[in-house]
Amino acid sequence: MIYLNQFFLNLIKRIRKFYLTTSFYDKKISKISENDFVYKPSPHLLSSLIKYQKKLRIEDYSLDKVWKQKNITTKDFKELNNFNWFFSLDLKSSKKETQSVIKNWINFNNKYNSKSWDFDLTAKRIIAWLSCHNLTYDESDQEYRNIFKMMIQKQTNHLINELDKSDLIDDKLIGCASIILVGLCYNDEKKYLSLGVNLLKKISKIALDDKGFPKSRNIKQLIFYLKYFILIREWFKESQKSIPENIDETIFYLGQGYTFIWQNIKSDILYNGNNISKNVNFDNYLKRLGYKFRNENHDFGGYFILKNKKICLTMDAGPSPHHNFSRDYQAGALSLEIFSNGKKLISNCGYHSNNSKLNELSKSSAAQSTLVIDDNSSCKFSKINNSWLVKNGLKILKRDTIFEKDYWKMTSSHDGYQKKYKIIHEREVEFFPKKMIFLGNDKIIKKENTNYKFDIRFHVEPNVKLMKTQDKKAILIELDDEGWKFTCNNYDINIDNGLYFGNKNSYINNQNIFISGISHNQTENITWEIKKIL
Repeated sequence: MIYLNQFFLNLIKRIRKFYLTTSFYDKKISKISENDFVYKPSPHLLSSLIKYQKKLRIEDYSLDKVWKQKNITTKDFKELNNFNWFFSLDLKSSKKETQSVIKNWINFNNKYNSKSWDFDLTAKRIIAWLSCHNLTYDESDQEYRNIFKMMIQKQTNHLINELDKSDLIDDKLIGCASIILVGLCYNDEKKYLSLGVNLLKKISKIALDDKGFPKSRNIKQLIFYLKYFILIREWFKESQKSIPENIDETIFYLGQGYTFIWQNIKSDILYNGNNISKNVNFDNYLKRLGYKFRNENHDFGGYFILKNKKICLTMDAGPSPHHNFSRDYQAGALSLEIFSNGKKLISNCGYHSNNSKLNELSKSSAAQSTLVIDDNSSCKFSKINNSWLVKNGLKILKRDTIFEKDYWKMTSSHDGYQKKYKIIHEREVEFFPKKMIFLGNDKIIKKENTNYKFDIRFHVEPNVKLMKTQDKKAILIELDDEGWKFTCNNYDINIDNGLYFGNKNSYINNQNIFISGISHNQTENITWEIKKIL
């Protein structure tokens, strides 16, 4: 039955792929309104999403034959066809030359083709063409304006037709933004604007939980959503249209999440798909537009964050997401990160998305500062459509925090090892600010008295140095001008090499402290300490 279902699914996809190339489909999406281009969006509103490079002049490039290129990489093809490079054009560039580039593109791509009409590319291209109107539209003749309008609306009709079939929610959001922008630019309330707003509301319900945090628990995705919702809001505001209530409400909740995981600590926590970011630029963007968010919680979105002026202690104390939202989830249940004076003392390894093997590795529990049983992760993943998705997830059974001036405590447990090993993992971390001591207890609670190998890893960033003492009872941590000592009585502690994926889609060697042993007792208590000594 599985193979039969797959056969019919593939057959339907092939039939649909053929249908999109037919003249019947082309005629369907070619029905456009006669409205004129009335709202001209400001290009600077996209500065949080588009990387502006040095100003280029269109005259410096031979672009009349660019769409005929055959030997071009997939990356270059996408960058060329999404037209985001238009944002780097000098405003003194020739409007005539710029518009001829668009005309040439239309000549070669007037009808749907699977490559240049890819959903994500099409949505970004529409936004780029409309936002760069001072070069792409202004001072053009009527013939060009008619072609421009026809192609904008034709591509938008295609997006509307394909939106439900797009697999990635991120792409759906970009598509929704482009549909709304077309509705604003061409003052088409019925066909585009109301449809786009309703689709946006639907995406919010699908992708966000009841507190407005992404169901994926992905930090990068939260920031991505916030950027697009703010962009859409600013389009409404600039075009002097009434801002839909659900957009303001979603921004409020996303803003709370953004403040919690970034603005309150001004550092990147490497959980669930996150990398080292440049969120400071986004902070400046928000300040320029007058957005201010607050969140004084210590527990939000499945994460614990306790902090004062010197120390920040964080933990992933949330459940694994549903497999539909687990594309970038990492099996780091109860993993922790510690910052001292803005520098990371204990880290996770980060995330790699481009390489399948490195992606799988960065998802494993061994790449996080947490417990591993018998060299297995707390979640099991399966590969579906080139993505490692959660097959067997976990639930959080216990969670609590105490945050007082002279005493902090985080406690949480999960059932990720229960099905296979009949084990519950409970982690308790205490911090004593006056003594600058972290005390940890990783508890392995077994329903059956069976012995299992365990490891607990504490990863550090590549610039942090580790050294074992001569008596082999402690490991010294050199964090710039600070010195810390890691100890664990009754269990072996060692230093191991690993890979750090903190920088997006790259890796570098790093080290980790690891505790190893065999769980002999019904309840195994593995206690450890990190103490500042310098």
